[in-house]
Amino acid sequence: MNPTKSSAISLRVNGETHSLTVDNRTTLLDALREHIDLTGTKKGCDQGQCGACTVLLDGRRANSCLQLAVAAEGRAVTTIEGMADGERLHPVQQAFLDFDGYQCGYCTPGQVCSAVAVIEEHAAGWPSAATADIRPETGPPPLDDNEIRERMSGNLCRCGAYVSIVRAVAEAAAQAAAVRESAGDTTPDGGSGSGTVPAGGSGARVTA
Repeated sequence: MNPTKSSAISLRVNGETHSLTVDNRTTLLDALREHIDLTGTKKGCDQGQCGACTVLLDGRRANSCLQLAVAAEGRAVTTIEGMADGERLHPVQQAFLDFDGYQCGYCTPGQVCSAVAVIEEHAAGWPSAATADIRPETGPPPLDDNEIRERMSGNLCRCGAYVSIVRAVAEAAAQAAAVRESAGDTTPDGGSGSGTVPAGGSGARVTA
């Protein structure tokens, strides 16, 4: 019996459905770059160590170099190309521009995708290794520099723009908190109770 070496799959990326046939060993990263021509997601170490390939899967960050494309079928994939709403940048993208949270820019797409998820994870009350008090009743800890550094530690910047990246994430998080407060949301995740992350260009929200 000859094993099947390829599969016909359907990937939903940034709100659009793409039908393609891939080798079963194809990673989501290679499917995005080589089959769908979304090259914003970068290939760095190709071992899940640098974070350059970070995308959102059902609203949660993932290293696309470690995710098989066939395993992503039926899930909502959001890449850096899906963050902006037309010509209007996602608040995290704008903050990276305002605070110079990049130099060469190679790691920036992964940094931005990770930061979007970090802000949502924090708002939903998820602790990190830097969180001193992890009791649920205490609520989310202050998103200070130590928390941001820890939560973003899976994304490396070989140019060393970490100081500006931390500032950018802090600014975007403050803006998100202000929006939730003005909308009268009382649940940690912004009122939905589902841990949603803005999907950007699709005009929808990616639900975790």
